[in-house]
Amino acid sequence: MIDSKTTVTQGVIAVSIVAFSALGWQPLAIAGTAVMASNEARVSTNVKAEAPIELMHIHGLSYSADGKQILIPSHNGIAVYAQGRWSTMAGPKHDYMGFSATRDALYSSGHPAPGSDAVNPFGLIKSNDGGKTWEKLSLEGESDFHTLATSYGTNAIYVFNHQANSRMKAIGIYFTESDGMTWNRIAANGLKTKVNSLAAHPNDAKILAVGAGDGLYLSRDGGNHFEQIIDRKQVLAQWFDLDGKRLWFSNYAGGPALSLIRLTGDARAEQIQIPIDADDAIAYIAQNPIWLKELAIATFKRSVYVSHDQGATWTQIAKAGATL
Repeated sequence: MIDSKTTVTQGVIAVSIVAFSALGWQPLAIAGTAVMASNEARVSTNVKAEAPIELMHIHGLSYSADGKQILIPSHNGIAVYAQGRWSTMAGPKHDYMGFSATRDALYSSGHPAPGSDAVNPFGLIKSNDGGKTWEKLSLEGESDFHTLATSYGTNAIYVFNHQANSRMKAIGIYFTESDGMTWNRIAANGLKTKVNSLAAHPNDAKILAVGAGDGLYLSRDGGNHFEQIIDRKQVLAQWFDLDGKRLWFSNYAGGPALSLIRLTGDARAEQIQIPIDADDAIAYIAQNPIWLKELAIATFKRSVYVSHDQGATWTQIAKAGATL
């Protein structure tokens, strides 16, 4: 059995970073998705082209709201994949953590770039222009939220807090609907072990999924009560379909796996075939908000794949950190 140590994130909507000492995995960087051929002519205006770009330190995986870009927060700013090319976001080269997207904004935490006069750590920050500029929201200088999840359509935010701060008096999962002005600690009854990852439903902020060392948990009451719906070991990442009907999740139990489960009706998990090495696993899952059949996955060993048919086939766009 693999012994896991949570270093904490999102998903997204975000998902957490988990280092596996037994396999020698470390948090590594990832990248996003290929844009469909029919959209190759679309032009992005907020990135600076450069090459080569090495993907380092997995800190999140999100699509832009228009579906044209994948945004990859790393140790030195935000890498972007669009129109078959890699580039860097024309914004501050901070160390973004807990990076997660909604329909209206990007949310993150993390640390300032070398030479920046920004306060360390960021607490909760927000960008309304795709990551070019950022606004301070809450807990600046106090907390760095590696595990952060946003509800895509509601802007509700969940975080896992590892130490007390001025607004969070205890360790645990907290929730805000006011961009961090007020925080509420959820009871998390039924959650039996430490948190690996969080995901919030895109339309109903009271529905929350937790990936943990002993399986997948689901709450329908804002985190007051959790039901263990999958008892497989090492659930690492999860993602609610943006139509709100299904939940994708990755796990490791003798090998990497990706599955999906319907939120109503037949609750049996359907396994998706993935072209991932046996000693690797999926760290992040993201979905294109415009073309819902398009998914991106990124692994702990920095390989990135895109599917345009909901996981039936995959195209690799990064291998071991090298962009393709």
